Amino acid sequence: MLYASFQAQADLLAPARFFAGMAAARLAPAWGPIAESFGIRRRLLALSEAVAGSGLTHDRPCYGLTSTRMGNRDVPVREEAVLTTPFGTLLRFAKPGAPPQPKVLVVAPMSGHFATLLRGTVRVLLPENDVYLTDWHNARDVPLSAGEFGLDEFIDHIIQFIEALGPRSHVLAVCQPTVPVLAAVAVMAQDDNPLQPRSMTLMAGPIDTRLNPTEVNRLAQEKPISWFEQNMIATVPARYAGAGRRVYPGFMQLTAFIAMNLGRHVKAHLGQYHNVVDGKEAEAAAHRRFYDEYLAVMDLPAKFYLETVDKVFQRHEMPLGQLEWRGRRIDPSAIRRTALLTVEGDMDDICAVGQTMAALDLCSGLRPVMKRHHLQTGVGHYGVFNGRRWANEIYPRVRELIQMVG
Repeated sequence: MLYASFQAQADLLAPARFFAGMAAARLAPAWGPIAESFGIRRRLLALSEAVAGSGLTHDRPCYGLTSTRMGNRDVPVREEAVLTTPFGTLLRFAKPGAPPQPKVLVVAPMSGHFATLLRGTVRVLLPENDVYLTDWHNARDVPLSAGEFGLDEFIDHIIQFIEALGPRSHVLAVCQPTVPVLAAVAVMAQDDNPLQPRSMTLMAGPIDTRLNPTEVNRLAQEKPISWFEQNMIATVPARYAGAGRRVYPGFMQLTAFIAMNLGRHVKAHLGQYHNVVDGKEAEAAAHRRFYDEYLAVMDLPAKFYLETVDKVFQRHEMPLGQLEWRGRRIDPSAIRRTALLTVEGDMDDICAVGQTMAALDLCSGLRPVMKRHHLQTGVGHYGVFNGRRWANEIYPRVRELIQMVG
């Protein structure tokens, strides 16, 4: 009923949003000097945009990474699907004619938004690296015949994707997947897999949420896992390819994110109204880009969501040495050939300081020279992997690690 109610509401409001979008398109040309002088057009345009852009979408946005700067020239970039499963695609941002470069797998979160949220992360990596990305699929579009997807399957995908890159690869995980990526690399080390990555960068992730717990961590601890299953899981309606699949709906995750910073979002939308009215095109365009991405949501497989809440946030199985994959105990101390960098933001209100750095102690088999930590000042969660400080202060640390191990 939960998903059906959401869909009914979305369907009911869709015509209003459609006509508001049509109105905004027609209002773009000037209505003449009199209307323009009184600001009538811009006010109507601002209101129309607000209505048209108020809905969610389940369609993955475009990456839009068509070129990158290498040295003194622009090099074309094209997307290539290297490997595809029902739940995700290993996507390569290929640069035809580019010389050999370090192969870097960027592991995106499966947390309610599409992997396009890491567009800025990839853009910074592109000039100096051969970049691959886990482009996760919307669970509501995955048929039941594809089976379930939990933490074991997530770890399976990471191992499979790392192996697809071949020897001397590097892996970088952002936020939630830091736990399964650490697990995958540990499993490869325990198996003496010859394709173990040369380096592993874990950024703003919940390795040990017992340390400096945030509001997100406290919310995950307040209720038993049965409550999450009863109240946060819905069934995909019949109109979609994944009909009958149990999911954690993306709209619920987005609602939780917005509720955490409601005042900031209200202020942003009021500011956007004035941006349009005042003709501040650059500011208005930046707002549109952010919210076009932010309001594009994807559903998570119920098994993966519930196991993440249970094993990572409630039972802390990774730091306690209890996490298993396919019935085998995972041992991060087995990692001896993969250099490790952990990155945190000092203003992160989702994964607090110390939670990611905990991986350094877990990887006790690594020599000290193979382990590094970077605490970035002046950034919250999003700023760790996007924006000016990611590009100018954090990425250079990643590059140093990759260059160190080759």
